[in-house]
Amino acid sequence: MSALHLAVSLFISSIVVIGIMLIRKVFKNQLSSKWKYNLWFLLLIALLIPYLPTQSLRFGGKFTGNENQNSNQAQAGFTTETPESNNGNWMDDFSTSVHRFDFTVLDPVLTIIWIAGMFVMIVLAMHAWIKLWQIKKSASALTNNEVLSLFEQCKQRLNVSHPLVLAESQLIKSPMMFGIFNPCIILPRHAEVWLSTDEMKYILLHELHHYKKKDTATNYLTVLFQILYWFNPFIWIAFKEMRLDREIACDSAVLHTLDQHQHAAYGNTIIKFADKSYLTRHFAMVNLIASSKKQIKKRIEGIASFASDTNLVKVKSILIFMLLAGFVVCQIPIVSAMPYEDRIDFDKEQTVYEDLSASFNGYEGSFVLYDFREKQYNIYNKDKSTLRVSPNSTYKIYSALFALESEVITPNDNFMKWNGQLYPYQSWNKNQNLYAAMENSVTWYFQQMDKMVQKKNIETYTERIEYGNHNLSGGIEDYWLESSLKISPIEQVQTLKEFYANQFGFDGKNIHYVKDSIKLETKESSTLYGKTGTGTVNGKNVNGWFIGFVERENNTHFFATNIENDNQASGSIAADITKSILHNKGIY
Repeated sequence: MSALHLAVSLFISSIVVIGIMLIRKVFKNQLSSKWKYNLWFLLLIALLIPYLPTQSLRFGGKFTGNENQNSNQAQAGFTTETPESNNGNWMDDFSTSVHRFDFTVLDPVLTIIWIAGMFVMIVLAMHAWIKLWQIKKSASALTNNEVLSLFEQCKQRLNVSHPLVLAESQLIKSPMMFGIFNPCIILPRHAEVWLSTDEMKYILLHELHHYKKKDTATNYLTVLFQILYWFNPFIWIAFKEMRLDREIACDSAVLHTLDQHQHAAYGNTIIKFADKSYLTRHFAMVNLIASSKKQIKKRIEGIASFASDTNLVKVKSILIFMLLAGFVVCQIPIVSAMPYEDRIDFDKEQTVYEDLSASFNGYEGSFVLYDFREKQYNIYNKDKSTLRVSPNSTYKIYSALFALESEVITPNDNFMKWNGQLYPYQSWNKNQNLYAAMENSVTWYFQQMDKMVQKKNIETYTERIEYGNHNLSGGIEDYWLESSLKISPIEQVQTLKEFYANQFGFDGKNIHYVKDSIKLETKESSTLYGKTGTGTVNGKNVNGWFIGFVERENNTHFFATNIENDNQASGSIAADITKSILHNKGIY
């Protein structure tokens, strides 16, 4: 588990525990004992969230377009660049660095500590399981006909038809129940001698209610989560409170089945085991009628003040439960911000996998080529070709298309005035039109267009063209810069192919204009179109792209190259690798 994963797990688990504790305190008189216990199941759901490949809920405010800065380019003194002139700087690296806290340096140490802690917890759990196995092995089936008859009466009263084992053991001092597939209720040896018939009935009803509520399965689940979250003290506190709430809820369920004059006798039966509880090991995997004296005190207080829940209390309890459930669901977007391996399924018959590692000069990466005429894929590195990563500046192709479709810009009017902010590249510090912005990969130009198109419309467009994971939760300015939006090399080629053939049903003039804006160079009868992209995090180039197509008289080849490195991956290097491969294949 990565350091970021541990941090998010710690945060989510802690915040949900605190939320439950606060709700139990604030709404103490509005919650029934049953629903007070049910709240803890939302914690179990929350504890699962960090271990699920959950994508974010679509959320965030609406962005309104800024004032339209388009104006007549000739009046602004800006010379429109033609497609033929758009071939000067495309191999240069123009990228902006995004700042992220680098959790990866902590990964090895924290992973070792986490695994070591889990190992200790597993050993303790196995030790407890062995002790339980010894208790079960020492147990013998109960033969007292009077107790067995009483047991069957209690089962019928609670509509329990499943065969349950009722046994006794000299190794325990308090009744317990455990086992998921073969549930077993074990009583202390000769318990019928020092317990009255009514007291025995109360004990059996208590344990049968645990069985009906599947509390044994819940016990094992909490043990699992306690192993995974051993590092969080809030979880230890939460599960202790959960066990107490479970016993109180079980007491309440038993009291509902008894006459009012029997309530005090039931409470006295619980007290009878208080003196014996110190002799009994408390296993997390079993249900024990005995507990600590502090917990028994709280249970007796609950029994003494017991009253049947009114309809109003039941309604309030359900509403409070739903309120907390909504709070738990709100944790999902936090997990969506975590980096996780997002892969696509790809299985095409006309696919050739080849070894092009020599062309990658030691870089981790992949190359995908699609022959439009033969309808065949050539792929290097099957694993990496299906892995989604940030598109970075390659996304600007579609950012431009969406702006044209939204009429934020037009082929004849796509000028934007520089706002005077100094950027790291001189070519960015001036007025721009689409051709210049695409050639020099001017990030601020495309960010401005996105704001004017508005996030809700961009979401519609990215879903329409099925662009990668179409996840814009990273924010209107940053979603395509090493953030939430991700796409695989295979998807890059597929989307580019559909863009070229205009299978999206966009205005043909807009497709043609964007296509011209990414025209790079022509050699003999072949024309190269494409866009580089560099992902820079904390000043280090970690992700390099080059996508595009080679147009020839009788065929078109679409390609996508992606490389990854700790510091030296860039779009220009990806472009060099691509041109070398295309040259060797006789395509360009």
